[in-house]
Amino acid sequence: MLSLTLTVISAREEYLNEWTAHIPKGPEAAQNFAQEHGFVILGEVIPDSNHFHMRYPKLRSKRSTEPSHHVTKSILESTIEDVFEVEQQTVKSRVKRNDIIYDLEFNDPYWSKMWYLNRGNDLDMNVEGAWRQGITGKGVAVTILDDGIEKDHPDLIRNYDPLASTDINDNDSDPQPRYDFSDSNRHGTRCAGQVAASPNNSLCSVGIAYNAQIGGIRMLDGQVSDAVEARSLSFNPDHVDIYSSSWGPNDDGKTVDGPGKMASRAFKNGITRGRDGKGSIFVWASGNGGRYKDNCNCDGYATSIYTITVSSTSESGHIPWYSEACSSTLATTYSSGTTSERQIVTTDLHHSCTVKHTGTSASAPMAAGIIALALEANPSLTWRDVQHLIVKTSQPRNLKATDWRTNGMKRKVSHSYGYGIMDTGAMVSLARNWTLVPEQKKCTISSPYYYKVVPPMSSVTIELEVDNDCHGINSLEHVVSPIHVSAGRKRGDLRIYLTSPQGTRSTLLDARPQDYSSSGYIDWPFMTTHSWGENPHGKWVLEIHNDAYSKYAAEAKFFKWSLELYGIQYNPNSQENNHVVREAPAHMMPQTTTSTTQAPRVRSTSTSSPTNQQTTEYIPRGCVSKRSECTQKVEDCRTFTHRSVAQVFCRCSQICLEVASHPGTSGDFNMQCHASTSVSSGNDNSSSQRTRQNDARSFEAATDVPFYCQFIPFLNN
Repeated sequence: MLSLTLTVISAREEYLNEWTAHIPKGPEAAQNFAQEHGFVILGEVIPDSNHFHMRYPKLRSKRSTEPSHHVTKSILESTIEDVFEVEQQTVKSRVKRNDIIYDLEFNDPYWSKMWYLNRGNDLDMNVEGAWRQGITGKGVAVTILDDGIEKDHPDLIRNYDPLASTDINDNDSDPQPRYDFSDSNRHGTRCAGQVAASPNNSLCSVGIAYNAQIGGIRMLDGQVSDAVEARSLSFNPDHVDIYSSSWGPNDDGKTVDGPGKMASRAFKNGITRGRDGKGSIFVWASGNGGRYKDNCNCDGYATSIYTITVSSTSESGHIPWYSEACSSTLATTYSSGTTSERQIVTTDLHHSCTVKHTGTSASAPMAAGIIALALEANPSLTWRDVQHLIVKTSQPRNLKATDWRTNGMKRKVSHSYGYGIMDTGAMVSLARNWTLVPEQKKCTISSPYYYKVVPPMSSVTIELEVDNDCHGINSLEHVVSPIHVSAGRKRGDLRIYLTSPQGTRSTLLDARPQDYSSSGYIDWPFMTTHSWGENPHGKWVLEIHNDAYSKYAAEAKFFKWSLELYGIQYNPNSQENNHVVREAPAHMMPQTTTSTTQAPRVRSTSTSSPTNQQTTEYIPRGCVSKRSECTQKVEDCRTFTHRSVAQVFCRCSQICLEVASHPGTSGDFNMQCHASTSVSSGNDNSSSQRTRQNDARSFEAATDVPFYCQFIPFLNN
């Protein structure tokens, strides 16, 4: 797994009177330790991790510029309990990404102002297309990691979910925001309304997933530390489906920062254990540092493979002045733009409404709402399936940018917009019949080149060949490039590009004029999504440019580079993988259906020639019948109302290839099989029996049959 422990490269740190410690014997031992040494247990950082967040009230100051080594030492020398991995917490600067200055009908008074949902003509996010399919977010829990939410707001109270809510700042369960004269803690309430404001109550606005459960985690209205972030990101992961975050390190064009040790563990815990193992969905705002020429690849949250980084476009489809461009952005939603363009409508403090929500702060909760609709349509989606759906359904449409390029998969992609504006209706439609992607594979290749000088006003190129060492990955997802390079005159003079074997050129880092640090980048994990779906095999090219304008400026130095390739062996939802049957063949369709000519299936065959040759092969397919035979009579197919149930039976069947939508129905599913493995009639002969026996033996040799299969009666008929 990708390591997400990223260290801020900045000025003097401020230390809190709080520590994290690993006490393996668990909560009771932690309480014993706390009582003996004068600590207060604030909570377990990540559930079942035995890492505890503690406060030491005896320190006179809550914040100090000097670490309290004597306290750390006393913890480690404890004779009461075994204590490990002790770390004093430091203040992390985290800013809210808003404060930008300058045929379905609802009775909500602001519905007519929600242009980004209802103006049509491919100029909105097609949310109505999902609503028309009866999808409204029911059964999906979303939480807003922010400064709290006004849980008794009349437009939120119906969908408020206490199980998705807590207060990390005050260490209680109430996420109600703290009120002040400037209403500075309005941010979370505004984001919550975008997701799940109630419809048709003659109040305010309509949420994108207006039947979803909405909660809030109050964690930004106080001192933010690694432990605070980790506790927030790992709150109730078996209940919360989507965590929406519209904050991050300073968007000042000079900060390079990301999650600490505990927050990194929280991300990994979320994607491996959250949602009963399907993985928590983390949605992140890309940042508002556009005015400073900031780059969101310098934000370790945005550049993580575990987050869905979302950017903004304005009403007119232009790049907003605050927007940051980077290769880790996956997609875009609408938000504010110039002062003459309309902004975002949502709930506000004091039970009120606003039409002034702005920035990428508004984009992240919009994406969270859209994803909630997709999860209602198919609750089985994993965290990676959600990203695949976004890539396949987002559209360039009216988005204006000079860097739109076509990647190796013939998809348009931009550093400002990712794969384009999110298309909600298309995403929900595709999610309904989506085949879950296989297990994620990872392959790491290190460059043999070490130490190259990059003179001022010059560049170096390093090549890296990916061959059979990565044979398990034929379809890429994320590409991470940890790079160690020192700065010359200033870090902001560096530009870095990565070109894939299929010619897709990603800008891993653009020049940042405000960044005068000489620290460089030490194994910083630059990430790109621009090669999604491409085959990684071949030559990768890294370019490092030093834009220092004077030949007397210090030279930059390249030390090392590696490629971390994440992907799958094949994509079951891609037209390129024709050996996987996705739907019933044309010859199995009912007679009343208009016949269409089906193109022959094509199977790729690797050869030693520079290009792959293709051989045509017709593969007759059928479905598993009620007698566990493979039939081509559609009326004999065993059908299931729920895809998940069909998948359970498929795992136990000796001849099932995969689950597909049943022809001529609106929601039923069948189990696909090779027609040659059994006769289509009800009469067995010795040949077909031998065929099934051989298939059974090969099945048992290749797969561990789940234990529950013995309890399914029809398999033993």
